[in-house]
Amino acid sequence: MSFLSYLINGISLGSVYAIIALGYTMVYGIAKMLNFAHGDVIMVGGYAAFTLMMTYSTNPLIAVLGAIVICTVLGITIERVAYRPLRGAASPLAVLITAIGVSYFLQNAVLLIFGSNPKSFQSVVGVPDLKLAGGALMITGETIVTIISCIVIMTVLTLFINKTKPGQAMLAVSEDKGAAQLMGININGTIALTFAIGSGLAAVAGVLLCSAYPSLTPYTGAMPGIKAFVAAVFGGIGSIPGAMVGGILLGVIEILGKAYISSQLADAIVFAVLIVVLLVKPTGLFGKMVQEKV
Repeated sequence: MSFLSYLINGISLGSVYAIIALGYTMVYGIAKMLNFAHGDVIMVGGYAAFTLMMTYSTNPLIAVLGAIVICTVLGITIERVAYRPLRGAASPLAVLITAIGVSYFLQNAVLLIFGSNPKSFQSVVGVPDLKLAGGALMITGETIVTIISCIVIMTVLTLFINKTKPGQAMLAVSEDKGAAQLMGININGTIALTFAIGSGLAAVAGVLLCSAYPSLTPYTGAMPGIKAFVAAVFGGIGSIPGAMVGGILLGVIEILGKAYISSQLADAIVFAVLIVVLLVKPTGLFGKMVQEKV
């Protein structure tokens, strides 16, 4: 039963990574840039929900919706102020450095507002724990909600991209910005929408992560953000199914590594697996080799 318990916990943690990785992979697939401030948007979502619940005694569901709205607006603002002016930059390094700068800005802004002391996050999940096999196997309510949320988000996002006009516009922009613009697609609006969706998902991931691991600091989103980026690369950055599969596999590998090898080496094992996968398949599990036209 212990292996099954570890596996379920791994899928739960991996589902959080998958939700975060969806933001990375969407932004990269459409805007062709890496938003390294994405992990800190997760942290902002956690603090937004925490503040709404603690200060205003808000219903947990309303607190989650409030966090989504705040992070969505934050994502749009970051794209408009920090990234859009650099879209035509000669070197992509300028955007990368700006993303790192935005990340440090968010961390220090929260540090000034809330301080460095960890906050005890109250779980927003009201689902009771599930006991199986006569109580030998217990699945927490947070685990159940996290896995279901990941499946629902993945399904809705796939339908949105494949079945709606804004989703089709995203596909067109990701394929060829110039041709999409000639067809009348608003490039800036489409990229802003991508940041809005990714940041809203980051808020959901932040709330779920803090509900499962109830300690919130200004650096809460740093390591999950990096691991979610690894998950996106693992699955094939730019691929939505790849982000989900990569996130879940990463979570399972991390939990099983902690359980059966070493808790200190778990992160090293995760990155070692990524290196092996990229050596065998450089584009990731679901990535496609892009032929550059000359």
